[in-house]
Amino acid sequence: MGIEGVGARVARKEDKRFITGAGRYVDDMVVPGMKHAAFVRSPHAHAQIKKIDVKKAQGMPGVIGVLTGKELKADGIGNLICGWMIHSKDGSPMKMGAWSPLAFDRVRYVGDAVVIVVAETKGQARDAAEAVEITYKELKAVVDASKAMDKGAPQIHPEADNNLIFDWDIGNADDTAAAFGKAAHVVKMDIINNRLVPNAMEPRAALGHYDKAEDHYTCWTTSQNPHVARLVMSAFYNVAPENKLRVIAPDVGGGFGSKIYIYPEEIVCLWASKKTGVPVKWVADRTESFLTDAHGRDHHTHAEMAFDKDHRILGLKVETQANLGAYMSLFSSATPTYLYATLLSGQYNIPAIHANVKAIYTNTAPVDAYRGAGRPEATFVMERMMETAARQFGVSPAELRRKNFVTSFPHQTPVIMCYDAGDYAASLDAAMQASDYAGFAKRKAAAANKGLLRGIGMSCYIEACGIAPSAAVGSLGAGVGLWESAEVRVNAVGTIEVLTGSHSHGQGHETTFAQLVNERFGVPLDSVSIVHGDTDKVQMGMGTYGSRSGAVGMSAIVKALDKVEAKAKKIAAHLLEADEGDIIIENGALKVAGTDKNVPWFQMALAAYTAHNLPGGMEPGLKETAFYDPSNFTFPAGCYICEVEVDPETGVTEIVQFVAADDFGNIINPMIVEGQVHGGLAQGIGQALLEGAHYDNSGQLLTASYMDYTMPRAGDLPSFKVSTSNTPCPGNPLGIKGCGEAGAIGSPPAVINAITDAIGSNDLAMPASPSTVWAAIRATKH
Repeated sequence: MGIEGVGARVARKEDKRFITGAGRYVDDMVVPGMKHAAFVRSPHAHAQIKKIDVKKAQGMPGVIGVLTGKELKADGIGNLICGWMIHSKDGSPMKMGAWSPLAFDRVRYVGDAVVIVVAETKGQARDAAEAVEITYKELKAVVDASKAMDKGAPQIHPEADNNLIFDWDIGNADDTAAAFGKAAHVVKMDIINNRLVPNAMEPRAALGHYDKAEDHYTCWTTSQNPHVARLVMSAFYNVAPENKLRVIAPDVGGGFGSKIYIYPEEIVCLWASKKTGVPVKWVADRTESFLTDAHGRDHHTHAEMAFDKDHRILGLKVETQANLGAYMSLFSSATPTYLYATLLSGQYNIPAIHANVKAIYTNTAPVDAYRGAGRPEATFVMERMMETAARQFGVSPAELRRKNFVTSFPHQTPVIMCYDAGDYAASLDAAMQASDYAGFAKRKAAAANKGLLRGIGMSCYIEACGIAPSAAVGSLGAGVGLWESAEVRVNAVGTIEVLTGSHSHGQGHETTFAQLVNERFGVPLDSVSIVHGDTDKVQMGMGTYGSRSGAVGMSAIVKALDKVEAKAKKIAAHLLEADEGDIIIENGALKVAGTDKNVPWFQMALAAYTAHNLPGGMEPGLKETAFYDPSNFTFPAGCYICEVEVDPETGVTEIVQFVAADDFGNIINPMIVEGQVHGGLAQGIGQALLEGAHYDNSGQLLTASYMDYTMPRAGDLPSFKVSTSNTPCPGNPLGIKGCGEAGAIGSPPAVINAITDAIGSNDLAMPASPSTVWAAIRATKH
């Protein structure tokens, strides 16, 4: 490891422009003649559109165009789709209702886009939007998935009887029933995973530009995967042929999954640009973000776990209702199925598992993957169950987990996944030691002397990252492959450009990807540029989500580096009159092993392009591409321990200690990994203590601003103790696993387990706000 290579704590290259205000986001983009858009959105959760009158708006100052869904449909723009086909257990396909980018006959949630107004200024567009007159016939709404299938509930889409999208299962029901038949103990729980709003720092935005002279479209957008956006807008939404559509995702201020999807706004802005003849920019305000960004979580689950007399797990039964909102978002069907139920074995050796998932429409914002995407929901079920079981049995939560850990690898679970490597006991031991788990009783007594309730809780999580291989996910219903691409260009002076299909929106790719190159060729980080986010510059790639950029994106880069290295060594061997097998690369030079003969990297690169003295038959230049399709998921895992103090008079909870012990395999940059863990922990603790999206019975979002939706702040969080152990992943050339989502996956159950331990009640829902905790304490006393 060099000072800038793999394993080094290198400061992020990209941070200079961000902390000095020099980042370039969609809202910073200015195109000659650019105008501004505002959307007219439904104020009703469910209603028929009887009439749209745009005459008054059209006559207002600065207005260039007022466009409706009927015009959009007349131009052949397609409906938004879900890109992962799920079949119900009876074999029938999921029931995907129509989602027009602009509603023209019916609206199905508050915030549904109905009209776009294009004007000279943002203020003029908003004023004109308020002047659009829409006559609605309000219909009955339903917001709770558990009620949406009841007799008398409103029918949201004609395609989905009783609002049921699919009724899917996994595992073996007969084997699981047999396991329960032999059980000495059965633990049962009803578990709610609360709905969340993603709240990325940068709101969504789109700038659509149609160039009439070239018959070409350009879309600047806040996307985590610009190539997928171009593919879908071309192939399914009929916006433009793929060769006539350029999608650019510049600097993006956070995504957390919510910017994977193609939303109505980017489609409509591109279409509106052609209709009006001007470039059209739209930037969401924060209330629009609350209303229309894809929400996360929202599961209602009943789980039962069977144990033998020695407290070994025999079987698991899970029934989950997943609220998918008013429409099926791009990957919404995969989140509560193959990203959730396949992880219900947790870190444990469970012989029999059966899970049933019902996905349901409601009159709420669409729900899709949010940081962790199904894995947090699975972990919350498993780790609340394990903690509850330990309390019911009167045994140590740590030792119950240890007794049931998977200890031999590879390990095939009953729910598809084959865990390739891990040492779960090592993470448990590290977390227990760092938290002084053995000394908790003394701290609890000391807190009691101050009138406080002290509790401790743990969570042993596992996740699956780098979803793959493409053939496997295709057989499970995925509409795209999940490989990644890379191109490595060595320029004539030896500087290097890495073009990657991965997209960076906070992960630090410009640093970590450059560290790979430094480790291989010894060139300074400043000589390496990382290019991403532009479909005209970078070959087709699949983007960033699911902690895939390291395991999949970097592996593609490694394959391209392998090819560059092979050609560079051939050139150097020719220049040095040596055998190719004797050439090594050290400190920015190609050397003949065991001698002082060498050629500097830049000189070799120049030779590749002057082509004056190349091996016979070799093409000039030094540029290579690669595609990498993983052979398996990667499986990060770890143990988190949370310690809290609760004021019984107010219900206020303080996290006094939080320990995270993770196994991410090999690590490229420890400092960036720690930052990813810290961010994930903040989001997970936010879910556990503070965050929750709430609708009233009429479908109005009651938490549509920061006045009502509480985000975690510095004062809500402790100083985290983080550490890592390492069982390298055998499935990729770098041995890495992925770290971006772990904190958000493992932390919510650790927090809730700690609070319930403190207050002596197992009945506690997220978010565990002071009023919720106070009520739980009072219920326990009575």
